[in-house]
Amino acid sequence: MSGRKQEQEQEHRQRHVRVAVIGSGFGGLGAAVRLRREGITDFVVLERADSVGGTWRDNSYPGCTCDVPSHLYSFSFAPNPDWPRTFSGQEHIRAYLEHVTDVFRLRPHIRFGREVRMMTWDNDELHWTIETSQETYTADVVVSATGPLSDPKIPDIPGLDGFPGKVFHSARWDHGHELSGQRVAMVGTGASAIQIVPAIQPRVGRLTLFQRTPPWVMPRMDRRITGAERWLHRQLPFTQSVRRGALWGIRELQVSAFTKRPGELGPIEALAKANLAKHVKDPGLRARLTPDYRIGCKRILLSSEYYPAITRPNVDVVTSALAEVRGSTLVAADGSESEADVIVFGTGFHVTDMPIADRVTGADGITLAEAWKDGMQSLRGAAAAGFPNWLSIIGPNTGLGNSSMILMIESQLNYLADYLRQLHILGGRTALAARPAAVAAWNRRVQARMTRTVWNTGCSSWYLDAAGRNTTVWPGTTGEFRRLTREVNLSEYDIVRAPVREEVAG
Repeated sequence: MSGRKQEQEQEHRQRHVRVAVIGSGFGGLGAAVRLRREGITDFVVLERADSVGGTWRDNSYPGCTCDVPSHLYSFSFAPNPDWPRTFSGQEHIRAYLEHVTDVFRLRPHIRFGREVRMMTWDNDELHWTIETSQETYTADVVVSATGPLSDPKIPDIPGLDGFPGKVFHSARWDHGHELSGQRVAMVGTGASAIQIVPAIQPRVGRLTLFQRTPPWVMPRMDRRITGAERWLHRQLPFTQSVRRGALWGIRELQVSAFTKRPGELGPIEALAKANLAKHVKDPGLRARLTPDYRIGCKRILLSSEYYPAITRPNVDVVTSALAEVRGSTLVAADGSESEADVIVFGTGFHVTDMPIADRVTGADGITLAEAWKDGMQSLRGAAAAGFPNWLSIIGPNTGLGNSSMILMIESQLNYLADYLRQLHILGGRTALAARPAAVAAWNRRVQARMTRTVWNTGCSSWYLDAAGRNTTVWPGTTGEFRRLTREVNLSEYDIVRAPVREEVAG
């Protein structure tokens, strides 16, 4: 064998891995930790950016903060006794993920600057071929942890290309552009916008807020965590577990109101209205900021600064969508016009139409996007029919409306771990392919339960796909989801063996 051929084969061997993880946010790093804990070290984490963090790396806009308490928004296997606030900011969460990466020795497995361009299943070799922006890998199993909040969505606004000023999305904040004294248009009133508005309002010249639908906003009961509390959590770790357990338990008790009895949310709605009335004295503005849908139908937002900020003299609230851009003039759907030097889009992400789905080609030669053309669906939020040995973290119907997504991620890591154990037990070149009937049955149960939930009471939200189906949220408790994903049920899968190769006589 020539030296060059040996080098090529060695290169190929180095680029074949047991598991390829896509993304290095909470889901991807959690998967990497779990793989190491399961004794699997033959894996890579493919990350398109130059650092870990996922959505907490990308969203660095002014005021970016989590709306889930810090002690619940962290891995159970990596508690952090030093959270500085009850609701931590983006910089602290990103630092936490960097810490997890170092503590669990994940960096040797991470390949930065590797944007996945295509993943294709090979029916003969029973592995995935993964083409990245740098090189090509093959993997027995793919764990897609790209997350639903990774690809920003900017609406198609006529004339936007001709806007002479600066335009960017909240998840791609341009920190090099100074906003002081500028006329800034904020498009959207979602979770990002209500944090951005109070952060930039004091320094901009004029702030125009385009609001299609007013959100329900509750006070954010944030405070500094004292040094004594942090000392106690370091010295007596069980106290942090108790704190986390209490935060989890309270939210579990709230689930039935969201999933079975939306009428019980009336008292919460009254509190939100009282919060609005406290800060917005102008009855006309208050009316424009009052939602006409049941609280919880869209995500309930937390802020104690949003309402005070939009009552300031330099803020205009346009209760209509941005419809057209004519030079530096912004035209709303109601015909009103305003001038702007900067447009910031807080218009969310491609959640039900994730771009990664166009880059995954399964056993039947069709892409995941084509398989999901009538709506996303997967078995237990993880396995899609027609895509063997491909698992997603934060897949269809695994989102939450009132608790921490880290709880759901850890449940899916349990499922991943047992999936790999089953492949090991089966031995040889083997794949598990989710049965279409099992995927359909799971999806029917989820959608049947969805009909009673608050998310399906009539509002338009990013939880719903183009057909109005809720393919995003889990209609139950996190405890129930954990029980349902504790282990793989092989009856829900077809076991695929590699074809036997015939020996050719010499």
